[in-house]
Formats: sequence, C-alpha cells, structure tokens
Amino acid sequence: MALPNIFTSKVSQEVIQRINTLHKDSQPLWGKMSVSQMLAHCCVTYELVYEDKHPKPNFLLKFFLKSFVKNFVVNEVPYKQSLKTAPAFIITEQKDFETEKNRLINYISQTQQQGEDFFDQKESHSFGKLNKTEWNNMFYKHLDHHLRQFGV
Repeated sequence: MALPNIFTSKVSQEVIQRINTLHKDSQPLWGKMSVSQMLAHCCVTYELVYEDKHPKPNFLLKFFLKSFVKNFVVNEVPYKQSLKTAPAFIITEQKDFETEKNRLINYISQTQQQGEDFFDQKESHSFGKLNKTEWNNMFYKHLDHHLRQFGV
C-alpha cells in the first residue's frame, strides 16, 4: 500500500492542516515529548536535508544504518508507538511552540516545492542515495506517526 505523496500540494497541505490543529498545550497519547519538542523532533529530518548542523555518520555507523535501519525507515509500514529514538532526534530542552510549528511548516512547504524529482536519487545524511518513494515514505511516515501521537 503506497503512502500518501508528501510531494503533492494536496498531501502537504493536509499535513500542514493537521499541524495547525495542534496547540501549545496539546498532550501526547503516548511518549514523553511535549508538543513543542515533537515539532522540533520532526524538524530534524529536514535539518538533515537542508542544514549542515548535524555531524555525518562515520563509515561504520553509515554501513550499520544502511544495512539495518534504512529499510525500517523508508518502507511503508507505520512506526509502532514508543520506539527507540536516534540520538540526533532526541529533544530534551523546552522549545517554543510557535517557532517549531512554523519551522516544520516551512520545511514541509520547501520540500513540496522542491518536488520528488529533486529528491530522486538524492544522497541522504545517513542512508546513501534514496529514490523518490523512499524519501516520501521517510518524510510522510515520520510526520504521520507524530501527528497521530498527538491525536491529529
């Protein structure tokens, strides 16, 4: 079953509408993150694409990630609740809700505008080259997981 295509305007707008239903006091149905931390956590996926603020994994770690983690991240199977979080994605400090919400919406809009052809065979931070379907699955499935975490 194919996941919704985050590169289309329709799907990206639906995701943004879900984000816009959140408020600073939204409570998770599972997990420990506040809504602001969750939004910042979701931004990390896009920071790895658009910003040079996270160290690249060394050869051994990248080999491990490509061999054992990649398929789990880019396939169409939804994430289960309360999975272990990769270190770069752990957000422990408090974040400003509006700032993180706007950052995430801007990243989603930028990604949709870049389009699937921009991402097809683009090198990912941790998994090597991904095709457009793998990029879509990684983006959409992560966002959907955390929006469902907060009931939207």
